[in-house]
Amino acid sequence: MNKKIIIGIVIAIVLIVIVGGIVVFVQNKNKSKPEDIWQKYISCINDRNYEEMYNMITEESKQRISQEDFISRNKNIYEGIDMTDMKIEITGIEEQDKTTTKISYNSTMNTEAGEISFSNQVKLNKDKEKDYLITWNSTLIFPQLSNTDKVRIKTISAERGEILDKNGTVLAGNGTVSSVGIVPGKLGENKETNIEKIAELLGTTSDAINDELSASWVKDDTFVPLKKVATTETELKNQLLQIPGVKITSTSSRVYPLGEIAAHLTGYIRTITAEELEENRGKGYNSNSLIGKTGLEKQYEERLKGKDGVEIYIEDSQGNRKSEIAKIDVQDGEDIKLTIDANLQTEIYNKTKDNKGFFVVMEPKTGAILALVSTPSYDVNKFVLGMTDEEWNEINTDENKPMLARYLQKWCPGSTFKPVTGAIGLTTNSLSTEDTFSYNGLSWQKDESWGNYNVTTLTAYNGPKNLRNAIIYSDNIYFAQAVLKIGKDNFINTLNKLKFNETVDFPLSLAKSQYSNTDTIDSETLLADSGYGQGQILVNPIHMASIYSAFANDGNMIKPYLEYEENKQVEYLVENAFTKDAANIIKDDLIQVVETVGGTAHDMKVDGRTIAAKTGTAELKTSKEEEADILGWIDCFSTDSNNNQMVIISMIEDGRDAGGSRYLKGIIKTLY
Repeated sequence: MNKKIIIGIVIAIVLIVIVGGIVVFVQNKNKSKPEDIWQKYISCINDRNYEEMYNMITEESKQRISQEDFISRNKNIYEGIDMTDMKIEITGIEEQDKTTTKISYNSTMNTEAGEISFSNQVKLNKDKEKDYLITWNSTLIFPQLSNTDKVRIKTISAERGEILDKNGTVLAGNGTVSSVGIVPGKLGENKETNIEKIAELLGTTSDAINDELSASWVKDDTFVPLKKVATTETELKNQLLQIPGVKITSTSSRVYPLGEIAAHLTGYIRTITAEELEENRGKGYNSNSLIGKTGLEKQYEERLKGKDGVEIYIEDSQGNRKSEIAKIDVQDGEDIKLTIDANLQTEIYNKTKDNKGFFVVMEPKTGAILALVSTPSYDVNKFVLGMTDEEWNEINTDENKPMLARYLQKWCPGSTFKPVTGAIGLTTNSLSTEDTFSYNGLSWQKDESWGNYNVTTLTAYNGPKNLRNAIIYSDNIYFAQAVLKIGKDNFINTLNKLKFNETVDFPLSLAKSQYSNTDTIDSETLLADSGYGQGQILVNPIHMASIYSAFANDGNMIKPYLEYEENKQVEYLVENAFTKDAANIIKDDLIQVVETVGGTAHDMKVDGRTIAAKTGTAELKTSKEEEADILGWIDCFSTDSNNNQMVIISMIEDGRDAGGSRYLKGIIKTLY
């Protein structure tokens, strides 16, 4: 044979061998390893991709369980125990023969009953295309679980913690309500007529009741609950019991003994929504859980709800308990005691319930909040007992906004802001008690550059136009001129120091106080208006209580707090907010507002008490043609050694009709 031909044949053979090797290498490289397939299967469990899991098991396994049953079994078990974050650690890989590989692994997962961990094994077989598929049976869910066993979960509900006032009075607690329902077999011959009567009394419809009665589980002797009502609804219950088929039982429920009086403070709980359930996945909630929706019920949800006792166990086909998988003991929720005085809260609410406004009452030396009242209010118990669409629409569309917690908002403070301006001037040494301003009449403007704009004041008075008289007689013009003398930078910088434009740390979310709709005061006239609490000044009432406390604390703003704490150390929101001298000068001037005949709060004087106060009227300007509505304010505090020391920040809307601050004076006087 020709030598060249032989060499060519050899080269060809070598090339064939090399190419074949490359093909085999590439094929092997593209084939998944058994451990990769198992990791992918675990990822599908975490993603709840049960259909893809079924595609990864062997044909022999599929002959034992249909796709529908496979998906149902895995879904019901994993989601029933609220499984999340499954992880595996492979501890061994053994090739049993050319087609079978056994993997040993440790598994951990989070569940409603806490973390579960176990060791297990899985076999994977190569299919005809030389890839790996999983030999599946129920032991891959839990090692001790056979195909005929069931995984059960038992929950022992935790008792929700109570919200208490400073003396232990229950503001939100666990009580008993009446459950009104029907026993269908006892409705009698006039069934439809009786259902109509029941529907009318319960504020629902016959169709809604018939829907309840048509449920598959309902039998003639079944009690079908329709609505919860307060145990005090004696007349309603007596009327219902006259109708054949009606039955009333007692059931446990969240109750709010003060009802409307503390509704905005406590808030309420209701059944968790699908969105809330997803947001709180892995935190022990299920579709029937109750969760705080507003107020302190929402704020303290995690502490109040406690932790349900949960047991996950395996039950055999005979209904016998086979083995325990995981268990956590029930842990009742925490009781939370507030600084609130329920008697004071009730007294204020009963005096103000027919008006729109708020009261904030705080101890000036400690910061303890004694009362937070917002009016009008709503019966918070209705949200727990069940509210008809008509009842909800009535509350939701009420122009008086009964669900608005007014003490959490920000408002134009009017003349109650004048002491703040004065204290800023004294603290920054840009204003003194000796400074006086000259002007005549009740209207003033700086110069012609203000055009048609004038600052007006309501009351003429004798004596110098100085700081004390301007506070006593509430002189707008003085404070307009004073703030121009203080200067924008001093004014804004100090307000920033006082926590304006900041979130004040408090259990409930407070609106941020502001001095402008932007980050500055961009005109001279706006600065002038700001000096007497108009312009774009808006203040949160609880924040204002802290600011006023500085006048009773040598210039230190006390930090407001709501949760009772034995022997609590005093905390300041802002130390040295004002100088000691400035704070005491303003305090003495505010005392004269009450003590001086002709002072705007003189009729608040109480024998044996020393009260410092400032009244305020804030105009809510709409247009030049319309008469503006007003907010009536009184901000005050007691300065004597009496135990009944209180800072009171109060406001009433519709002040023109209700009498503004005059209306508030009588109420506050009784509190002192």
